[in-house]
Amino acid sequence: MGGAVSAGEDNDDLIDNLKEAQYIRTEKVEQAFRAIDRGDYYLDNFRDSAYKDLAWKHGNIHLSAPCIYSEVMEALKLQPGLSFLNLGSGTGYLSTMVGLIIGPYGVNHGVELHKDVVEYARQKLDEFIKNSDSFDKFEFCEPVFVVGNCLEISTDSHQYDRIYCGAGVQKDHENYMKVLLKIGGILVMPIEDQLTQITRTGQSTWESKNILAVSFAPLVQQSRAEGEKPDTVQLPPVTVRSLQDLSRVYIRRTLRNLASQDSQGKGTVQRIPHKRKRRRCRRRRISTYVYVGNQLIPQMVESEEEEHAEEEQKEAAVGEEEEERDIGDIEIIKQVNELREQILALPLPESLKAYLLYYREK
Repeated sequence: MGGAVSAGEDNDDLIDNLKEAQYIRTEKVEQAFRAIDRGDYYLDNFRDSAYKDLAWKHGNIHLSAPCIYSEVMEALKLQPGLSFLNLGSGTGYLSTMVGLIIGPYGVNHGVELHKDVVEYARQKLDEFIKNSDSFDKFEFCEPVFVVGNCLEISTDSHQYDRIYCGAGVQKDHENYMKVLLKIGGILVMPIEDQLTQITRTGQSTWESKNILAVSFAPLVQQSRAEGEKPDTVQLPPVTVRSLQDLSRVYIRRTLRNLASQDSQGKGTVQRIPHKRKRRRCRRRRISTYVYVGNQLIPQMVESEEEEHAEEEQKEAAVGEEEEERDIGDIEIIKQVNELREQILALPLPESLKAYLLYYREK
């Protein structure tokens, strides 16, 4: 499933294409997609395919097409502080993006059938927290993943504000999914080849809306011998953050706001170098021969197509120079992780600084 938009050269290019095609429609969803590089969730040997609008599967590891994730993120209508349950959480790519929007006072849980995929998701989450500058630009609700069959969730489990199921749901499992949802909550899942948004409007009332025609692999039903009890899935507990953790969230928020105000007051901006899409120009050289004395010597002569390509490149270079001049008095500075710099400058013990930085090394 996928192929609705052109392939990108990198993550930002892919997001530009999804925006242009109206799959990404809101700023908060765009920011989450730009903050999490889809390529980081691919195995190294397959990363070249990361920015195509196509699903990818290798063994038990699976990622849906970017256009599908875009529609899901928009349909969930995420807000800070909400609780979210991802049924079939896979690599954790979607759950991590959700965590950037619901923030530190939300709840972010995932259930995945395959143990090796849960380990992969935890590894990718750890890499994001330790290595990505995006982590310091957001207040994050860290996802918690458990191994299990999402059709075997304990009947006394708590309900959620938002739920997504990443596998095809049969009609006879629809009500099972619905009871996990709070009143006023939104459930997004594929039913009968339609990605569907279901809103719980009351104790036993619902509103449904078809979003997109899709093709998903069906949910796996656990096979059991006669009389064998199911392996009930216990969802992670909903816990209150400790005072120490809340203090860290507040200190980081305050420092982030101060850094932002300081940049605005100085009139400085962190400007990413303008990226132009590569021109694919045909370039040819023609072999000709010229006489030098009594010798016939081959000589390479540029074709008209090559001359035209060089003219286009010169025009592009002039355009870039004009763009730089248009910036005016704005001071351009290289990208700096300002929150990290603020924390490192605090007159605090190194152990406390490390805690405020979530023990990130860069």
